[in-house]
Formats: sequence, structure tokens, C-alpha cells
Amino acid sequence: MKQRISIFLLAILVCSLPLQAQKKKSSASQTRITGLSLVVDAGLLIPNAKQANFYSGRPGNDNTIDRVLRSEQYGTQIWTSLVNQGLISPSAIPSYGAFTIVEYPGMYYKLTYQIGAGLRYDYNSGWGWMLNFDFSQLTAAGQFLLSSDNGVGIPGSRQYVACDIFGLEKRILIDFSILKRMPLTKLLDLELSFGVDINNTKVTENGMVIAGHTYSILDVWGGQSPYSGAGSYDYINQGGIGFGSLAAVALGYNLSGATVDFGYACRYMQTKYKGYNDNDCFALQHTVFARFNINNFALFKK
Repeated sequence: MKQRISIFLLAILVCSLPLQAQKKKSSASQTRITGLSLVVDAGLLIPNAKQANFYSGRPGNDNTIDRVLRSEQYGTQIWTSLVNQGLISPSAIPSYGAFTIVEYPGMYYKLTYQIGAGLRYDYNSGWGWMLNFDFSQLTAAGQFLLSSDNGVGIPGSRQYVACDIFGLEKRILIDFSILKRMPLTKLLDLELSFGVDINNTKVTENGMVIAGHTYSILDVWGGQSPYSGAGSYDYINQGGIGFGSLAAVALGYNLSGATVDFGYACRYMQTKYKGYNDNDCFALQHTVFARFNINNFALFKK
């Protein structure tokens, strides 16, 4: 009799296990957001130095160092500043026409921010999609070397004069990605996503600093060297629209009606610059980000 009772109780326990598992699964799924969410993100952008070389001022680029350095309008002013500060020898370099660029710069981007907002939609299956708009402002930096002809006219002086060069640009990114969210624990999810992006680059400045003075090398003279009688034109943005692809991984923490994600995104993207070789403008970009997904829109009604 006792054996029959034990078998009966065991059968009840076994039959109840799927129901308990389903109940736990249902309880866990209730903590995940589904449907439409508002996305807000901010992160650290690590740009690619390959694209920064647009601002190097090398011959062949739209903006060149030589155009300003050896120009009638700015050359004498630059030469006088260098002589007055004892940075070049006037006997060895008698005029701006004798300037020699010993080494052109290798440019790099400084670390910067990326902020954005967008919309996402999560399905019960864990799949979803996201449309995001991001903005960043980038600074390219480098140095080029002018010859000072050491030992000719200034004993003990340096052989080269190091001059800073920089570029400023703004980027807008539009990303569309497909995502898959996978539960790790009751509160933590792993999210993988992949997609495509369109970007718009606006070049705002390209300049150099020589002997403490800043000179813009943006071409506003129609490719001509500036001189006293030369007319200048309104600056036209030298950036443009590019495209690319992206992949990202994030760890999500589930809250009531929202999630907080911490992740990493990698983009292989093109940036467009006027007069610059398109093949040199495809490069990897890296972003470490924090993202807040708000699914409970009742928060905005209070």
C-alpha cells in the first residue's frame, strides 16, 4: 500500500515539474521589456586615424600646408614670427619662399564622445530591431616639421621647428540594426546586434599653428595661393555622406519598464571627404557605450 502511495506522489511531482518551469519562465519573461521603447545612449568614441589623414595638409589634399605657408598673404607674417622667436635662421632661410617641410604629419583623432537617441521594438521571442541617431564632434591632431637649418645662423638651436596641425568635424550617424536578447539570469541579458549605418560628415576647420599663431588652411581660394588681391569664396562643407556596417554586444540589466545596457560596438564605415581617395575612408570605429531603454511610457504622463 505504501509503495502505491509513493508511486502516486512521485507521478504527481513529475507531472508538476513542467508546470513549475513554465511558471518560472512566464515570471521571468514579465521582467523583460517588449514592444516599443525609447532609447537614449552616450559613449566613448574611438575613431580611426586612417580617416584623420584628410587633415594632414599634404600635397594632393584639398587643404594644403604649402598653399598658406608659401603664400604672399601669409608667408611673410609666418617668416617674421619664426625669426623674431629665434626659431629659424634668417641667413639660411631668407624668405618664406625658402621654407622646407621636412616631415608631414601622421594624423590621429583624439578620444571623444558620442550621444544619441532612437527607437527600438522587442518581440516576445527575444528578437527585435532598433533605429538610432547619434552625434559626435571629432578633433584630428598631428605635427609637421619645418627645417630651421641648425648651425647655419643660430648656433645651438634645434634642427627642426615642430608645428601643430588640426582638423575639426561633426558626424551624424543613423543606424538600423537587428538584435537578439538572451536571458542570462532573472535580471541580466546578453544582447547581440548587427546592422547598417549611414553617416554625414561636416568638416568645420583645418588649421595649423606656427610660432604661436593659428592659420586656417581650408581652401576658400578655389585652389589658388592666397595673395593680397585674391578674392576668397564662401566655405563649402568638404564632408559628405558615407555608409557602413556595425556589430555590437551588450550586457543588459532589467528594471521595471526599462533596461540599462553597457556594451561595445564596432563599425566598418566610410567617411566622405571632398577630393580625398574613397578607398582610404573605409575604416573600423569603436564605441564603448551605456544605453537606457524606456518601455514604460507612463513615466512621461506624470
